[in-house]
Amino acid sequence: VIGVSMGSYPTWGCLRYIPHRLQGVALVAAVVNYRWPSLPQSLIKDDFRQGLVKLALWLLKHMPGLLYWWMTQKLFNSSNVMEKNPVFFNDKDMEVLKKTPGFELLKENKLENRSIFENLRRDFMVGFAKWEFDPLTLDNLFPKDEGSVHLWAGLEDRVVPVELQRHVMGELPWIKYHEIPRGGHLIVYDSEICDSILRALLLEEEEAYLPAAATPKLIVS
Repeated sequence: VIGVSMGSYPTWGCLRYIPHRLQGVALVAAVVNYRWPSLPQSLIKDDFRQGLVKLALWLLKHMPGLLYWWMTQKLFNSSNVMEKNPVFFNDKDMEVLKKTPGFELLKENKLENRSIFENLRRDFMVGFAKWEFDPLTLDNLFPKDEGSVHLWAGLEDRVVPVELQRHVMGELPWIKYHEIPRGGHLIVYDSEICDSILRALLLEEEEAYLPAAATPKLIVS
């Protein structure tokens, strides 16, 4: 199972509820839920993304119609506000966006399909809602090495800061952690990195992009 970005929330669900059916898992640029109970406030209190998530959740819950109108109206260029935005994407991400369609589902012509908008809305609300479990308290799911779990993070990810991923690594040391130098949020679009992800899962070639000693530190917005 491979969960990329927002796709990490159902992947954590698989790890929690059906580990016996898993042989290998990769979490790539995985979104971290600010509502996980064991996530220390000292790590996230200055992270501006937490405020953006709270605002988005409120709009998606209480005013989804207004948000749908804003994302599909023609007067202002509001669609795909994240694409090519240096606040969220580093130089490597920008290179990727020049060669790929980017976040296709967030294009205006895609969002006009109300079912696509609703699917994205529900994904976001579930991904950042209060969960029934805390992923950071999971025990080693493969104590006899009958499977493996990998976490892949870009050192310069501006959507999910590497400090959060390092904290996850520290809480779950049985997860194999890989850190991509100069990598942003779109590391999965890099063919070399994607190949390494697959090789780690299928061929147990797990030595790629292993980090030097990494310790969590405060996030500076």
